[in-house]
Amino acid sequence: MTNSYYLLLLAILFEVCGTTCMELSQGFLRLLPSILIFAFYAISFFLFTLVIKGMDISIAYAVWARLVTALITVIGIFGFRSL
Repeated sequence: MTNSYYLLLLAILFEVCGTTCMELSQGFLRLLPSILIFAFYAISFFLFTLVIKGMDISIAYAVWARLVTALITVIGIFGFRSL
């Protein structure tokens, strides 16, 4: 069970990286961030698939959604100065 929580944290971090790359790609105009969007999301969804093998999906998704939203909000405010 504990392993699932570590995998969930990793999945969340990769999703946050992918979402951050969306902003950095400037609408797919910058190549590297554009490629990284897909790479980070693929890793994130792969890890999330492993998570739900060992954890109830309702708990995993609730934690996922809340933490991703909170982290992206913090990155948006402090990293990109957007409110």
